[in-house]
Amino acid sequence: MKRIITLMALLAIVITASAQGTYTRQCNDKSLQKKAVKWMKKGKWRNGFTASPHESVNAVDFYEQYTKNTAQWDAMFKWLATNDLLKIEKGKHPIKGTSLVVSVEDSENGELAKRRSESHYHHIDFQFVVKGTERFGIIEHESSEPNSKYKPDVMHYAYDKDKARFYDSVPDEFFLFFPEDWHIAKVKTDGDDQTIRVVVVKLDYVD
Repeated sequence: MKRIITLMALLAIVITASAQGTYTRQCNDKSLQKKAVKWMKKGKWRNGFTASPHESVNAVDFYEQYTKNTAQWDAMFKWLATNDLLKIEKGKHPIKGTSLVVSVEDSENGELAKRRSESHYHHIDFQFVVKGTERFGIIEHESSEPNSKYKPDVMHYAYDKDKARFYDSVPDEFFLFFPEDWHIAKVKTDGDDQTIRVVVVKLDYVD
């Protein structure tokens, strides 16, 4: 009887996990997960930057990519910490000593139907909304499929919008989208004002 109950409990866990879907890269190493979350919360990576990762950020990906490419991440966070992101001129701003370029965009959110989902193989999207509210979507993998060619470092998807997860930005949090975070940016929110200022950086993804 106990064995049957145990098997039923395990089956329930599997079914629940399946129902929840896959939205980011999975990590089965619980020790690594715990280490990554602790590292992210401790914040030694900040280099003077005060905003925090959004709850959707994959802590293991963040930890591993920062560890593999520390100089690039440190340069980005230092630049963000030492520039007035509300007053700086919109446009492209190279970070000296690196290949990174910061894009400061004054833009507007749009209807979900007109916004394309995307992922990147070789880059990581850092997105930080410094004015207004931007809605981001993260799409579920099993119910999605590519609907475009991969070019130059972007893939678009057909997806089930009912299974997508949507998050609204706040000024003291940033988003990170790694290759397995299939996302939608600049989605219209429930508010009246859809104007935003967002800072975007594409960091190198290191295998």
